[in-house]
Amino acid sequence: MIKNWLKIAFINYRKNWLSTIINVLGLSVGLCVFLLIYIHWQDEKSYEQWNPNKENIYLVENWNSSFGTMAVSSYPQIFESKETYPEIEDATIFNDWGRKKISFGSNSAYVTAGATVNSFFNFFPFEKVAGDYKNALTDINKVALSEETARLLFGDDYIESIGKTVRVEVDDKNYIVTAIYKKPTENTVFKPDFVFMNPYMENSKTQWTSYSYYGFFKMKPGSDIKAIENKISKKIQKEDEISAKKWGYEIDKKNPLKVYLSPLANIKLDAKSEGINKGDKKSIMILLGLSGLILLLSGINLINIKTAQASQRAKEVGVRKAVGSTKSKLILQFLLETFIICFTAYILALAMIELLLPSYNKFLGKEIEVNNLSLFLYTGLLLILFSLISGLIPAMYLSNFKPINTLKGNFAGSKHGVWLRNSILTVQLIISSFFIICSLIIHAQVKYMMSKDLGFKGDQVVQIDFKETKWENDYNFKKYKLLKNEISKLSGVTEITGSIQSIGRGITNSSVAKDARDSTKTVEGTGLGAIDENYLRFYKIKFLSGRDLNWKIASDTINGAVVNETFAKKLGFNPKTALGKEILTGWDDRKKYKILGVVQDFYYSGVDKQITPVVFFNYDRNWVKNNMSNIQIKVSGNDIEGTLERIKEFWLTKAEPGYPFEYEFVDKQFAKTFERFQKQQTLFTTLNIVVLVIALLGLFALSSLLIEQKLKDVAIKKTLGADEKTIVWDLTKRFLLICVIAVIISMPFGYYAMNEWLKDFPYRIDMPVWPYVLSLFLLLILTFTVVSFKAYRATKISLVKYLKYE
Repeated sequence: MIKNWLKIAFINYRKNWLSTIINVLGLSVGLCVFLLIYIHWQDEKSYEQWNPNKENIYLVENWNSSFGTMAVSSYPQIFESKETYPEIEDATIFNDWGRKKISFGSNSAYVTAGATVNSFFNFFPFEKVAGDYKNALTDINKVALSEETARLLFGDDYIESIGKTVRVEVDDKNYIVTAIYKKPTENTVFKPDFVFMNPYMENSKTQWTSYSYYGFFKMKPGSDIKAIENKISKKIQKEDEISAKKWGYEIDKKNPLKVYLSPLANIKLDAKSEGINKGDKKSIMILLGLSGLILLLSGINLINIKTAQASQRAKEVGVRKAVGSTKSKLILQFLLETFIICFTAYILALAMIELLLPSYNKFLGKEIEVNNLSLFLYTGLLLILFSLISGLIPAMYLSNFKPINTLKGNFAGSKHGVWLRNSILTVQLIISSFFIICSLIIHAQVKYMMSKDLGFKGDQVVQIDFKETKWENDYNFKKYKLLKNEISKLSGVTEITGSIQSIGRGITNSSVAKDARDSTKTVEGTGLGAIDENYLRFYKIKFLSGRDLNWKIASDTINGAVVNETFAKKLGFNPKTALGKEILTGWDDRKKYKILGVVQDFYYSGVDKQITPVVFFNYDRNWVKNNMSNIQIKVSGNDIEGTLERIKEFWLTKAEPGYPFEYEFVDKQFAKTFERFQKQQTLFTTLNIVVLVIALLGLFALSSLLIEQKLKDVAIKKTLGADEKTIVWDLTKRFLLICVIAVIISMPFGYYAMNEWLKDFPYRIDMPVWPYVLSLFLLLILTFTVVSFKAYRATKISLVKYLKYE
């Protein structure tokens, strides 16, 4: 029986070879797109799953009305809470300090450093290679190394390195090696090459509102997480009131501080704050949903084409029923035919994934491998489910034919078949129109962001971050002044400046500022704009009122300030009325700063973020000066490569010998803030093309089958004198009407989806009308082109062939 079913299936595949190829290609592309996005989602979900303690470890996050939700906590919030609340079994902190130089004798490594405390390995039980975790980080003179780092420093005898001393760039002192560990091979955001006790904790042990550490709690099993969140929230609210009285700022009693505990296993995607290297869950889920629509579109093609082929199978069904075949056997036969198509498409989709995965990984910046057995299990179940759903509708439809009607040839007039095909085709075109609308609006928003006036000119400017930094004796400050003097002598260097903030990386240092005469006027989250004298001129930042800082005027260097437009507005002034006003700041509270000028807003972060209020002042008049840990160099356009080579030679031989030379153009640095949205644009455009190709292929196959059923009508009309234009119009107008209806239905869905997407942008386009109109015209043109091609060919048929029995 199955052998006969297979014979019938392959006869029909061969007979309808075009629609079979279209079905297989459409399904394989749909499956490929869905699986690529699915494996990306699975990869993001797999972070921290290696940790055996993941169910009981939580990241401590803090919310306040000024900064939103923050991933960082204060020292006492973490460790005093552990001592106060019995639900908390243990606590730790961890901060990624970036790459630091660590050396042993003549060997050195420039690798990632983690600042933490002794409880770190209780939370993150890396596989131990040598040494002891129990007392690995009990004081600030101990360090634990990863196996790779230990091998770089000590060679093949690295296991014997326990007890030896290494020198760490952080504070230029010797550390005793206490343990060697293996970094996890699984996905994790915690992969330090060496860890040591944070040397600066002493200064923050009593500062409850100094949010500086990524903090973690290990909770006792069965603890009420909501209850402990409320307890810590109430405690930190009290501490905030104490701090407000001490420093003279107002607290928002209507929106008190809140504490959230986010499970470690979910922080990659579901942290309430920006987390630690947080993934973009919203975009992934949107793409996953859209890829599901593409898969649905592929299934619609299959259903539609199968039902359109019904007239070809009607007599077959009638004969089978007449000789005793049951409905269930017919359904199983048609399901088998569908499964063969789906399985073929699945194999082809896996081959496509294998070919596309290297490029996809490069696009995502990942190293995903398709070697997870559960992936094949889930996708196998998806294949079976998809085959059942897409095969059951045409199978039920075909098996319901009445033998007496089909054997008499009366099936062609079935209204149910026409209604089903039209409904499914409408859904197909609704999805296509939805994608076109969304793609056009996303493109318009990204274009708007990229063409927005950034407020600064960063072309031909390179920024070099200091690799060797120290926080004692004003080391960074002195280093900046020395390098500025030396590099300015190099040929091709036109100007040099510096600041503690970096354009394109957001504001990293902020505090509170207030009107000196009216302390109720406060601006929280004010960026510390510690700058060199020429900074604003260097980046050609426009003044709206007042003047720039002048180092030759003593008062300017001591207490002069320039503010951006956003700061002036938040303090209740406009650019003109702000001039001459005095402000007090959280970083220098005893000294009044006088506003000398107001500059046009410019972006430190991406244009998808709100502009931060900033106060600019002389960098070398308080403790902030040692935060000058970079130098910004404008190079001549005549010989950029040559100038960079000269800077590199100087840097490697005199500035920071023994460290790699790394630089970044400021405009390219800022361009990275667009990457997320450019990738969204690229992905959505790609999905849009895939949708249109699948939809148009399906439309072509469907129109071909339906027009072939009407060839006898065409022959009669030609005999009666109808011209080609009339016949083509008669054959295409129904498809065009369905297209118009589909676009109209898709419009509210597209509007809602894009309005929700645009809500994430503080600076956004107004919802345009043209994408909806363009979607209608584009789909009408494509539909007419596809259908009319087959309709025109139908006008060239042989009249004798189709009228010889009339």
